Amino acid sequence: MIGEFDLSLLLLSRDANYPWCILVPKREEVYEIHHLSEEEQLQLIRESCRLSEVMTSVFDADKMNVAALGNVVRQLHIHHIARFTDDAAWPQPIWGKLPAKEYSEVDFAERIKRLQNALIGEGFTVC
Repeated sequence: MIGEFDLSLLLLSRDANYPWCILVPKREEVYEIHHLSEEEQLQLIRESCRLSEVMTSVFDADKMNVAALGNVVRQLHIHHIARFTDDAAWPQPIWGKLPAKEYSEVDFAERIKRLQNALIGEGFTVC
C-alpha cells in the first residue's frame, strides 16, 4: 500500500508495464460510485484528481487513463494508469495487450517511495 487519503486507500499495481495505481474507497459494501454519498463522491473526485496530477508530474505522462470497471473485484476501485505515446499499447486501452510484468522488490519499493513523497500532505498519509 502506498498510503491513504481521507476516503480511499491507495495501492500500486504489481504490473510494471505501466505506472498504475488503484484508489479504493474504504467502503467495502460499495461497488458503484453512485452508491457513495454525494459528499463521498466529491471527495473521491478530489482524490482521483490529486492522484492524476501527481502521476502526470512524477512520471511525465502524456495521458492519464482513469477507469472504474469492477468486473473481477466487486468493491469499488478506480484504476489510474499513466500512459505514454510510445508505450506498447498506445493508443489502445491497456487491457489484454501485454502479459503482466512483475516489479523487482527494489523497483516496487522505489516507485512507492516516489509517489509517497509527491503525495504527502493535504489529506494523504503514508501507512
